[in-house]
Amino acid sequence: MRFLFFGQFSDRMREGGADFMYPILLMLLICIGLSIYAFLKIEKVKKLKEIISHVSLFALVYGFLGMMIGLIGAFDAISVANDFSSSVLAAGLKIGLLSPTFGMFTFLIARVGIIALTIKAKNENA
Repeated sequence: MRFLFFGQFSDRMREGGADFMYPILLMLLICIGLSIYAFLKIEKVKKLKEIISHVSLFALVYGFLGMMIGLIGAFDAISVANDFSSSVLAAGLKIGLLSPTFGMFTFLIARVGIIALTIKAKNENA
């Protein structure tokens, strides 16, 4: 079961386009790593929260950029083709939505880390 999840994850990463999905994955790992590091370092929490915020917002926007570029390419291909099926359009839309979905996931995970750091800082100051 566990291997099935990783297989599906790697398939989705390839389907979403390596130019957008793998940089967003790197940004997710950076946000998680910085969140963990911020929990261990007390004196740099404010600066680290700002960096996490910027990286997560960049991941979100980068995912939507991937979607726009993918949709432009798909609509170019549709405009050239004389005949196309709705299944081809649906598959193209699914692939186009993978990078912004992963960008939103990265953004949400980073925001959860920022909220946790804020709660931790308030508890330490109280």
